[in-house]
Amino acid sequence: MPDELFEDHLSFPRGRGRAVDGGFSGAAGGAACGDLITVTLALRDGVVADAAFEASGCGAVVACGSAVVELALGTPLLDVARIGTTTISEELGSLSPGKVHAAELAADALHVALGRAVARSDAPSLMPFQRERELVAMSGGVDSTVVALLRQRAGADVVGVTLELWRDPDNDGERSCCSASAVRYARQLAHGLGLPHLTLDLRDEFRAGVVEPWLADHAAGLTPNPCIRCNGDVRLDGMLEVAERLGAGALATGHYARVGDDGLLRSAADDAKDQTYMLAGLSADSLARLRFPLGELTKPEVRALAEDAGLSVARKPDSQDLCFLAGTGKAAFLAKHGAIRERPGDIVDRRGRVLGRHRGHHGYTVGQRRGIAIGGTSEPLYVLATDADANTVTVGPREALATTRVAVRAVTLHRDEDSVAKVKLRYRSRALGCRLRGSEIELVDPIDGAAPGQTAVFLSEDDAVLGTATIA
Repeated sequence: MPDELFEDHLSFPRGRGRAVDGGFSGAAGGAACGDLITVTLALRDGVVADAAFEASGCGAVVACGSAVVELALGTPLLDVARIGTTTISEELGSLSPGKVHAAELAADALHVALGRAVARSDAPSLMPFQRERELVAMSGGVDSTVVALLRQRAGADVVGVTLELWRDPDNDGERSCCSASAVRYARQLAHGLGLPHLTLDLRDEFRAGVVEPWLADHAAGLTPNPCIRCNGDVRLDGMLEVAERLGAGALATGHYARVGDDGLLRSAADDAKDQTYMLAGLSADSLARLRFPLGELTKPEVRALAEDAGLSVARKPDSQDLCFLAGTGKAAFLAKHGAIRERPGDIVDRRGRVLGRHRGHHGYTVGQRRGIAIGGTSEPLYVLATDADANTVTVGPREALATTRVAVRAVTLHRDEDSVAKVKLRYRSRALGCRLRGSEIELVDPIDGAAPGQTAVFLSEDDAVLGTATIA
């Protein structure tokens, strides 16, 4: 019987090569394995109204493409979102281990197509609103998986969603939270919990809205923070838009943060994991639709919940790098994607005297001490400024960094400036007492410099996030 099912799909493939009116396509495979499959879907009123595929390579890929069409056609989109490698294999009578790879490719192509159909459909709403329905952002890590588990246990109608933001052969996909391999792993975790899962391909939006500005800032001698821009302009808002299309009442994420009764962002219970700085660019409207179930928990408590539930990610290490830098160095990335390569120049003191040489101004930031290779000085030297046009790095003693005034631009506030009592000038730094006066921050106590391009996050007296600005 299993062989008969496989042979039937191979001999009489459903929907192969057929055009789909208003369809969205997803592809998987390629030169590396020799197999390629493309799946095309069209949605109507929350149901897959039409489906087709095309494949080249081994016969198993053709049979799996046919199985996908048969499984998806006429099926509600959230049920299609539950189709994975195992479902496709079972539809064909249980594939042998050598043919499972074909089912993985078919599942990948199906989910890319489904994600594009959901995100890019002309219809503003694909499903009626259900207050109990929630999207959960799943990265394939322990935090987001525990959030999905907690919301499921709380009775929410959970839909997992994972973003693919970057794909580069130089990256280590296992260390990135937004690579193709991370997407597949997150889908497996969601399906293991019995949840539907959507893949959203936002690579174009991510490159345009996050990576390109990051490259441009480095070329201009700035020290940008791409995570705040990503969370505020690309990642979370992209998922919130999908939540609205699916009639979901909220989006839950694995961030360690809280939202107060006043609608303002507040720090998490676990100070060591608090991520409010990275979320500070979110609008009040976005915050109103977000949920942070880990805000009251510590990281050890989250891992204990995962252990108790038997989740495979319970001991998975946290990702450390920027997602698009995972497994590759910053210098190599800047050279490959931004044509920002070594550009030797002068290291000078405050009077312009040449003290040494550097390999490129973009490798230095204000306040930096390491990497200044100048001998014969009586005291440590720190970066005081960089000049992109002159390609110079100005250094001096630590006391020369001291300042109580920080110029800023692009100030965005949720309250009036008189409510601002503190500011954080970079991630993991302590909050400093201050007053905001237009485009200048007046600090209560001096600091050792502020890096142009970094984000200033404004806080109230009781530590509510009031807004952001870019250090000028």
